[in-house]
Amino acid sequence: MLFYYAYSGHKNGLERVRRGAALINILQNNGTESTLLVNDFRAGLAAKELGVKDYVTVESVQDIDAIAQTGDSIIIDSLEDDHGRLVKYCADFKQVWRFAHGMDDKSIHGETLFRAEAKEEELIDALIVETSYYDTHPKEERVLFFLGDSDYDKVILNHETFFKSFDMELLLGNYFFVKYEDDLAKLFSQLHEPEEYETLIQSSSTVVTSSSQTALEAKIAGAKVIYIDLIEDTIYPVALLNTLGIESVKGLYVEAVQNLLNKNNLQDNKESKEKVSGISEKLIKHII
Repeated sequence: MLFYYAYSGHKNGLERVRRGAALINILQNNGTESTLLVNDFRAGLAAKELGVKDYVTVESVQDIDAIAQTGDSIIIDSLEDDHGRLVKYCADFKQVWRFAHGMDDKSIHGETLFRAEAKEEELIDALIVETSYYDTHPKEERVLFFLGDSDYDKVILNHETFFKSFDMELLLGNYFFVKYEDDLAKLFSQLHEPEEYETLIQSSSTVVTSSSQTALEAKIAGAKVIYIDLIEDTIYPVALLNTLGIESVKGLYVEAVQNLLNKNNLQDNKESKEKVSGISEKLIKHII
């Protein structure tokens, strides 16, 4: 059995769940069944909406072996400290794959690393996007803003002047506070529910986001994408996003974002599609 652990929750969002769901769905289409491990029920429900058949909630990366049994295989997508648990996993499980924590991260106990940009000797890149984003979708003229699945520190309200400078529509996060929506409605022309995520990312002409997974999905779907670099824990390096034609800004600065919105030279997404698709195929062959 193959288990995929995706670190998730109200403080760190669902980026890894979306990446995990995309890979699980691709593997399923190739005849390999797997179970997603997440940290709370809301992440599990989101995974179900993304097409994942089976999920189980566990407390942390240290609890994978409470579900997986000796001889199973696991994929770990997390920045958590495993407190030495990885040693046991590599000894007990048939195969252990782990998403690298940056370009300098190395295999410690014999696990195989997945990198957003693989080093030449490894040849296992891990840019993963749900296949539905590759389809051609009609675009609606809108600037869609998606901060991420949570706004625990109320970043949006703390940058009220920035958002009032634009005519943006907001895609709410799965972990947004309920009463938060009333305040947000004053800053955006329209609010969209989290359940509309896939449809909106596919149909929006312009997407502004601080989620690197969302930026990648929107780019593959053919949108003009501006990535707002706000967090250290990004699953894809900003420099890599730039090579795929995704513009980026360090922080919420009105003039910088406005200049990018005014740019007309939208890079074709054909090359990005081909690169990511090729990597996924290589990744699949390695796992199955």
